[in-house]
Amino acid sequence: TQPTRVWIDEDNTPDGVVNSLTIILNTGGCRWARAGGCTMCGYVAESVEGGSVSHEALMNQIEVCLDHEREEADAPAELIKIYTSGSFLDEREVPAETRRAIAETFADRDRIVVESLPDFVSREKVRDFADRGIATDVAVGLETATDRVRHDCVNKYFDFADFEDACAEAAAADETVDADVGIKAYLLMKPPFLAEPEAAADMIDSIRRCAAVEGCHTVSMNPTNVQRYTMVDELFFEGGYRPPWLWSVAHVLEATADVDAIVVSDPVGHGSDRGAHNCGECDDRVQTAIKDFDKRQDPSVFEQVSCECEATWDLVMEEETSYNMPLAR
Repeated sequence: TQPTRVWIDEDNTPDGVVNSLTIILNTGGCRWARAGGCTMCGYVAESVEGGSVSHEALMNQIEVCLDHEREEADAPAELIKIYTSGSFLDEREVPAETRRAIAETFADRDRIVVESLPDFVSREKVRDFADRGIATDVAVGLETATDRVRHDCVNKYFDFADFEDACAEAAAADETVDADVGIKAYLLMKPPFLAEPEAAADMIDSIRRCAAVEGCHTVSMNPTNVQRYTMVDELFFEGGYRPPWLWSVAHVLEATADVDAIVVSDPVGHGSDRGAHNCGECDDRVQTAIKDFDKRQDPSVFEQVSCECEATWDLVMEEETSYNMPLAR
């Protein structure tokens, strides 16, 4: 009956920077996680053990989140973001009845983001929200535009073509309703088995490929953080994995600032050994620049930060390969 997490923040959307209410529902968990799952994802550990959550319990979670908003925010957020650590549009996680009730609950808001794997995205499900006049975005955990990396490094089952199909479904819905409908691609910076320069090059290519797909208006690049009970956690423990440098995140954002899409990043656990980090001295400054870029999309913010550890990062980008990683901590 309680959500996994809820918080209030600001987000960059096609309508500009707006206040947001982020909700992580506690559901039965990601279907793919229970079938093997992704190498870096430990969110299934936060899911309800043993199956589904009832409509009544899920709606109680929504009410808890609304209570939190009423207590902490000056006004209702324009943007609602709903995640399940799985697929909101998978009706084994969130029943159709609940999806429609949530759409009705937030019918007075401007925009909603729901999370889903691409195979559950359909114009009919999206229209449950868009028909009520809510601009609707589906956040798809694509991770990378490179099928080989997604299959072998992330252990995700679908192809880039499936993401393109989901974008086509969103575009089809957008043509039949008054509200905007689109896709927000979630990418993974530095999955296991990629060296730092390989990971950065893959992200630059992936952002450009996503931005070129009709219906995809936002790309969110998420640096890998080391979560418990995952393959990445085992590699990290044995010295075989280092989360990406914050300099790499800044590098990718600078290199893709010209694409026709909003590109953002929110490094979870920045500055810690388990999250994206530099030397420890400059981490907060670089994180601030990244958050500034998210809102203004101006790459010149990265010219305002520097540190001696950039020289180490430069060496890593020149010399690190999958045979000697991590070259530096």
